[in-house]
Amino acid sequence: MAGKHAPARRERIGEDQAAETLRRPIEQGLSPLDLDRLIHERLRLGIVSALAANDTLTFNDLKRLLRTTDGNLSVHARKLEEAEYITCRKSLAGRLPRTEYRLTPTGRRALEHYLQHMEAIIKATRKS
Repeated sequence: MAGKHAPARRERIGEDQAAETLRRPIEQGLSPLDLDRLIHERLRLGIVSALAANDTLTFNDLKRLLRTTDGNLSVHARKLEEAEYITCRKSLAGRLPRTEYRLTPTGRRALEHYLQHMEAIIKATRKS
């Protein structure tokens, strides 16, 4: 019976430590819970970061760079487009469709804010 309760106890200690980690940045006016959830998702962060480092990237460039599938990239890129973080331009290169993405000023500001927020959280966490 004691074996069943031991993991719960360790988990509880972990929750307390997590709560303290969350409290420190909150005292500074920042919380991990306030991160831009649109950018915080791994693939969307990858898209925005790649576009911040390049003027434009094609769909195939992003797919190769992020090692993802067509469908996954399409879904996440569309969410970023809807938020006006990126733009999408479709054209034809010969007979082949070509989709190019570009980071918007709104997207660049959102990424900068996200990075500043993460840096503050990291600094607060390392102080412990």
